[in-house]
Amino acid sequence: TLYFDSFAGASGDMILGALVDAGVDQNALSQHLSLLNVRGFELRFEKVKRAGLSATHAVVTIQPEHEHRHLSDILKIIDNSSLSAGVKERASNIFTRLAEAEGRVHNEPVEHVHFHEVGALDAIVDVVGAAICFDLLGIDEFICSPLHVGSGVVEMAHGRFPVPPPAVSDLLKGVPFYSTDIKGELLTPTGAAIITTVSHRYGPIPSMEVAQIGYGAGTREYESFPNVL
Repeated sequence: TLYFDSFAGASGDMILGALVDAGVDQNALSQHLSLLNVRGFELRFEKVKRAGLSATHAVVTIQPEHEHRHLSDILKIIDNSSLSAGVKERASNIFTRLAEAEGRVHNEPVEHVHFHEVGALDAIVDVVGAAICFDLLGIDEFICSPLHVGSGVVEMAHGRFPVPPPAVSDLLKGVPFYSTDIKGELLTPTGAAIITTVSHRYGPIPSMEVAQIGYGAGTREYESFPNVL
């Protein structure tokens, strides 16, 4: 069982950082990601501190892309890879859920949705990387705290939108979430898609015996708030 504590929201890189911090071997993750047969990205992990708390920050560096990818393009990349069937299915489900949310927000058929904000190569690395990590850790049950979304506004391709932005709000249907006076977009579309696709229970920490704890760092730093998953 994996419990997500979303005190600081979640993003794809925070999820990857937390999973590596909890024990996923970085080399094994990189080897599995190479099975995508996609070039133009580099994934590295660094130890950082967020409000004094040690955490792992996943850094995805990509070469500039000049093409938009549709859901069918991403699913083809995943399906044509040599990844396990379970990883392929989980990653495809996450991206499909994300595309369906974007389609509802823009009133477009899912096959017309192009991923200018969330479907660049870094999101493919985040989503497929997370699916690989879940498989490497042998996770079969996912539970999450209520999701912290942040507050304020976020700049997007179509202009300024309130937090949570439309696609995130759509992904959060039926999921407990909350906002505080902490400014910024704490829950990204990629983070929301990953967590809400795999999690089927939400609430406080259940009765359990902890085997591993991992802290995944967000990019932003707050003086009195540990921006970690």
